[in-house]
Amino acid sequence: MRKLLGYLFTPFHYFFFILLLLIFHPLQWISLKLGGYSAHKKTVDALNFFLVGTYYIAGIATAFYNKYDLPRGRSIIFVSNHQSSLDVPALIWYLRKYHVKFVSKIELTRGIPSVSFNLKHGGAANIDRNDPRQSMTEILKLAQRMREYNWSAAIFPEGTRTRDGRMKAFHEGGVATLIKKVPDVLVVPIVINGSWQASRYGKYPLNFGQKISYTVLQPIEPTGKNPVEVVKEAESAIRSALQQ
Repeated sequence: MRKLLGYLFTPFHYFFFILLLLIFHPLQWISLKLGGYSAHKKTVDALNFFLVGTYYIAGIATAFYNKYDLPRGRSIIFVSNHQSSLDVPALIWYLRKYHVKFVSKIELTRGIPSVSFNLKHGGAANIDRNDPRQSMTEILKLAQRMREYNWSAAIFPEGTRTRDGRMKAFHEGGVATLIKKVPDVLVVPIVINGSWQASRYGKYPLNFGQKISYTVLQPIEPTGKNPVEVVKEAESAIRSALQQ
């Protein structure tokens, strides 16, 4: 029954999702030109609020859980597992007050309305996974922006999303570099659960009635710790939470 409902309602989700991307593309351009970073960010926040709203059209509910008082005015590295393409708009919306910039693959900076514009002009690190030197340069530029503006970063250290919910091993390099280059940064693990099941049949149909949770885990103070060990600690915390 859930799959059948997915066949019925998923097209409406995609229609409004794509429509929003088309509408907000020129709005991002206008807001950036007329109001700079602040206006552009508000436009992006609004876009992702509505994008997450389209999930509900497909019967997919999201919930964000955070029992910790995360600091503002201090850079945070949000480290998370990655289960589907549904994760990014939700995290942008739920973490909006922390000025989160994603570490993303460079392919997404081309040809996608709204998404490509934001990645190119919103402060993200857009890495070429086939070019280690370019990737490191992008990470270092992001670290500089984090130091200058107290921005935060979000990174999926698995490198790609899982198709079956089984978490892949984390690659430490990007997170470890940010920890080294951004003084007083805080590392915050987030566990994503249920997202892969929403896409268990692929992009069509979405799994009607699926619930996705985004849960903030115990923050990690990296001061005095080996950055690689901090990444392993975050990975262990996320893996343990998934198993529960």
